[in-house]
Amino acid sequence: MAYKLLALNIDGTILKDNGRLQRETKEAVEYVKRKGVYVTLMTSRNLLAARKIAKALKLNSELITFQGAIIGKSLNAKIFEALIPEERTFNIVQVLENFHCNIRLLHERYSIGNRKKVQKNLVAKTVLSSGDPFFYPTQFVDSLGDILIDEPLAVPKIDVYFANEKERNEAAAVLEKAFPAIDMIMQQNGKMEIVARGVSKLAGLQRLGKHLGISLKEMVVIGDGLDDMPAIEAAGLGVAMGNAPMEVKKVADWVTRSNEQLGVAYMVKEHFRKQQRLEFLQKLKMKR
Repeated sequence: MAYKLLALNIDGTILKDNGRLQRETKEAVEYVKRKGVYVTLMTSRNLLAARKIAKALKLNSELITFQGAIIGKSLNAKIFEALIPEERTFNIVQVLENFHCNIRLLHERYSIGNRKKVQKNLVAKTVLSSGDPFFYPTQFVDSLGDILIDEPLAVPKIDVYFANEKERNEAAAVLEKAFPAIDMIMQQNGKMEIVARGVSKLAGLQRLGKHLGISLKEMVVIGDGLDDMPAIEAAGLGVAMGNAPMEVKKVADWVTRSNEQLGVAYMVKEHFRKQQRLEFLQKLKMKR
């Protein structure tokens, strides 16, 4: 099988734990691009942060961002967008403010969060991973509900951090019953991501594939998170990072090294060196 698209998760996959992008990873992406393979990023991050990393990788691709809620090259050039409408965002916040949790409303250009202290380290880490605060500022307020009354907001994603799984499960049960038009993506460490119904990294890959004329079976997906699992399982070649949880590794066709051990570079060189340039394969096909 000649693969036509490579989809890379960002955090825990192409970035080291300190947020750095290694030279070998950049070289591996350049190597696979020279083979004629379309390289994209699929991430829970915002588009501005993903675009910055794409630029460092010299990618001018459509990017799958906000868990698949926004797909595009830039905020002015989107091929897909699914927002949680203003009224629904307000009603979700009203429900969540009854629980002990941190809420972050992720707009395409900035985020707003409540000041409630739940898991200080986790929230601080997430704020850092959302990208450069200059490009994607984060504002904290006492009550999101009060802010939304005066300034309604439709958002691609809502991130919620709970102190424990029990509280998160209770909130999820209430939200599921009250809002059938949303999906909830559960992450490790008590985090929940709320998106519009039908939004996921896998759905994002399917939408991008349709746009490019590339099927899932012609894709290689590399990731490390629970939210990467459906895409890893559905792809022609699904790859789990060495640092991924066991349940992610179980659905993968291939397990590479960890993000600290150049897992993406190792996998790309190991697999794609056997694949001829797509242009060459196409000419070969025509001659036959």
